[in-house]
Amino acid sequence: MSTPQTPMPPTPQPAWQAGAPSAPSVLPGYTSPIPVVRTHLGHALASEWTKIKSVRSTMWTLGVFVVLVVGVGLLVGGVVAHSSADMSGDDNVLTLGFIGVLLGSICIITLGVLTTASEYGTGMIRTTMTACPSRGRVLVAKALVFFLLSFVITLVCTALVAVAQTAMLDGSGARRPTGGEWFKATVGVSFYLALLGLVSLLIGSVLRHSAGGITIMIGVVLAPLVIALFMFTRSLESVRNALFEYSIPNQLGVFYSSSLSDSGPAGWDPLWIILGVTAAVGAGAWALLRERDV
Repeated sequence: MSTPQTPMPPTPQPAWQAGAPSAPSVLPGYTSPIPVVRTHLGHALASEWTKIKSVRSTMWTLGVFVVLVVGVGLLVGGVVAHSSADMSGDDNVLTLGFIGVLLGSICIITLGVLTTASEYGTGMIRTTMTACPSRGRVLVAKALVFFLLSFVITLVCTALVAVAQTAMLDGSGARRPTGGEWFKATVGVSFYLALLGLVSLLIGSVLRHSAGGITIMIGVVLAPLVIALFMFTRSLESVRNALFEYSIPNQLGVFYSSSLSDSGPAGWDPLWIILGVTAAVGAGAWALLRERDV
């Protein structure tokens, strides 16, 4: 014979499930201990600064940058100071810092691309956009933090190298640089490199791929000069001259009064050129960021 089953008593339901319109969103009299504030650009800047200073890529790339700019600059200055041939009276001592800055620009380019593209590779960009749905604000915050960091680091390194080289070559026959030459070889070069790195950051945002962005930017820096070196025919002379004049190494050399050609950009022209390129790439990156999915 089967044992009769005792029916289970019905589970009492909350009032809002038994027919009430909806559940209360908060408890009566409850106050959240977390202050509710309206977010602004300052919060995005603080977030981006925390991210850029806490990742290893920043420490490695900027560390190598300092070694190249300062180390190569001091090495070149020491070799010239101890050579038998004195510098002529027309030579600018600050020109010796050009080699280290050109090599260090690769580090700034690399860090610029990684600042944006690496977040897409790791998926961190989803968290960033969830915390700050304003995509334009995120891009502006990244750009400002990176630009200021790159500018300050470059300015400190170039100023240190300029002072050291001037001291090492004092009495070698080279003329003392003027105030304008000092300003261009330190502040001018720092602005140019920071803007070049900013273009790299924007390219990283467009491509969303670290290796691809770094490859393209290194090609932009080196390819025009390398291609121009192998253009021997007279029919390509105008193209060769244009590649020489507007290549990144030549524009950097303008700040040191050591341009590779007698024509082309001069004075502060390279800075205006890179500003225009940055504005154009920035507009494209902004438009793509607003239209594409994360």
